[in-house]
Amino acid sequence: MSKQLPDVQASSPDVTVGLNRVGVTGVEKLVKVDREDQRPIVLMAEFEVFVDLPSWRKGADMSRNMEVVDEVLEEAVSQTAYRVEDVCGDAAERLLEKHDYTTEAEVRMEATYVTHDRTPETDRPTQSTADIIASATASEAGTREEIGARVVGMTVCPCSQGMSAARARETLEDLGVEREVIDQFLEQVPQPGHSQRGHATLTVKSEGSPDVDLNGLIDVARNSMSARIYNLAKRPDEDHMTYRSHADAKFVEDCVRSMAEGVLDRFDHLPDDAVVTMKQSNDESIHQHNAHAERVAEVGTLRAELADDE
Repeated sequence: MSKQLPDVQASSPDVTVGLNRVGVTGVEKLVKVDREDQRPIVLMAEFEVFVDLPSWRKGADMSRNMEVVDEVLEEAVSQTAYRVEDVCGDAAERLLEKHDYTTEAEVRMEATYVTHDRTPETDRPTQSTADIIASATASEAGTREEIGARVVGMTVCPCSQGMSAARARETLEDLGVEREVIDQFLEQVPQPGHSQRGHATLTVKSEGSPDVDLNGLIDVARNSMSARIYNLAKRPDEDHMTYRSHADAKFVEDCVRSMAEGVLDRFDHLPDDAVVTMKQSNDESIHQHNAHAERVAEVGTLRAELADDE
């Protein structure tokens, strides 16, 4: 005869305060994403799983959370799944069903994703990586799913570049170069500015499924910086990246605004209530601190703001 174990989690806590998020983090699982007419993508993903906890309950059922994650991921591997955000959505809805004391369940996932590129000048095949960010929140009101990515690129500071251009102009004037020639030279040859590695984060969240192409989001995020970077780079490719980044110098704020513009151009089908999160962090090369800017806004708000600029 098996011994009946006490359900300590269901008892009353000493301090009756409700909690917004209780769960498990650092859960690593393999996730297979199928693609039409191509080999499936296998991701080593890390999950976070949370439910809210009422004030009258001491703890959440951690083992039940793990059981749900295992069930959903095993099903995702055995059946056709085309989007990682749907895996999170299924898991969040199952969590809500299995925990009768919760009103909201959340599942978050991150994984490294490999994209195939070609170098800009020598046209050689190369690979780049991006961090997939997916999540879903399920409640009685419905399920909101989020998909996005964090990518790396290059930025150049317009301020330091402006100072270099002023120095070049003064030097050329002292050498007797005509003003018109100086203007043409500075227009065609971008001057030095301190550069840094930039980290762009871009996600879209909406009711149900966002219906957003992940590769498209990655492109928008990469193109928001001064220049893309490539793991493989011959000398012509290095020259291309250096020139392009200095020809399009951007502050950290400019990168976030470029993401906003890129999302509206690339995904004009998004509903007004879809929420876009845009973050840019730059590893400063001449400072010990880093630069950061971000914006979280509904698509309708961004549309109105950009319409005012036209």
